[in-house]
Amino acid sequence: MPSIIEPKLISGNANLPLATSIARRMSMHRGMNIGLVDARVERFNDQEIFVEVYENVRGEDMFIIQPTSNPANDNLMELLIMSDALRRSSAARITAVIPYFGYARQDRRSKARTPISAKLVANMIVESGIERVLTMDLHAAQIQGFFDIPVDNLYASPIFALDILHQFKDQLGDVMVVSPDVGGVARARELAKRINAPLAIVDKRREKPGEIAEMTVIGDVSGKKCIIVDDICDTAGTLCKAAEVLMEHGATEVHSYITHGVLSGPAVERITNSVMKSLVVTDSIHAPEPVKSAPNIRIVPTAPMFAQAILNIWNGTSVSSLFETETLTPIYEGMYYA
Repeated sequence: MPSIIEPKLISGNANLPLATSIARRMSMHRGMNIGLVDARVERFNDQEIFVEVYENVRGEDMFIIQPTSNPANDNLMELLIMSDALRRSSAARITAVIPYFGYARQDRRSKARTPISAKLVANMIVESGIERVLTMDLHAAQIQGFFDIPVDNLYASPIFALDILHQFKDQLGDVMVVSPDVGGVARARELAKRINAPLAIVDKRREKPGEIAEMTVIGDVSGKKCIIVDDICDTAGTLCKAAEVLMEHGATEVHSYITHGVLSGPAVERITNSVMKSLVVTDSIHAPEPVKSAPNIRIVPTAPMFAQAILNIWNGTSVSSLFETETLTPIYEGMYYA
C-alpha cells in the first residue's frame, strides 16, 4: 500500500463534468470526500494558457483528467502545462487520464511526406513529466507502444454490452453486430462475443478522402436489429451511409454504439435526419447542447469505470480486471442498467 493518503484529481477545461463525476464516484468508493484540486486553468489575451494550483501537492499521487478533444491543440497544451506545474510542485507521480486521445488517427504514414502525429504527441506527454497514461479505446492499439511509460487502455465494449443487454433484453435473438469497415472487425467481434450475437461487416471503398465510392454488406442482415460499433464518429457521413445500406439490405432497425462522439460539422443534423434509430456515445468527450438535445443520441457514462481504474492504479491492483463485464456489472449496478 502506498504511503500517500488519497489519490488527488485535477481537471482541465476539456471535460469538467466528467472529472466531477469521477470524483463523486471515487468519493462513494472511498467513503470520504474526494474533490478536484483547486486550481485555475485560464488564458491570457493572446490565448497563452496559464495554470496555477492553489493546493499543496508535494508528494501526492496526481491524476490529471483531460481528454484532448476539440479544440485539440488547446486541450493538449492545457494537459502539458498542468503536468509541468505539478512536476515543479514536487508531485510524487503524475498520471494523465485521457478519455479521448486526440491525434490518434495519425498513427502511421498513410502516404509520402506525412507525419506520425500520434507519436509526436506521445513524446510531448512523456517529456512534460507524466509517468502513466490512462485512456479508452485508442484508435489503434499500437499507439500504446509510442509511449515509453505505462499506458492502460480501457475498453468501452463492456459498458456497451451492459447497455445492449438492458435495451434489447427481450430481442437479443434478433440483434446483429456490424463493423462499419474491415479495420474495425476486431472491435465489433469483441462486442458480439460479449452479447452472443452474430457479426456482419460493411466494406467501404474510397475514391478519395472524405468520399465513399461504394459500400458492400458482408453477411445476411435481413430481419435483424443491426448495431454498428466503432471507436470514433466525426462528421457521421460514413455512419449514416452505412445505416442506409443496412436498411436497404433488409435490416429492421439500425442502432450505433460509438465510444468517442467527436460529432463535428454537420454530424448532429445528419444523425437526426438519418434512418438510424439511435446513436449511443460515451461521455469521453464533453457533449455540447445540440448533442444533448438530439432526439436519437444517447450518452452513457464512463465515470464509474474511470473512477475504479484510478483507484486500482493508486492501489497497485489490476486495471485489466475492468475489461470483464462481470467486474463492471456491480460498479454500474443501480445506476443505469439495473
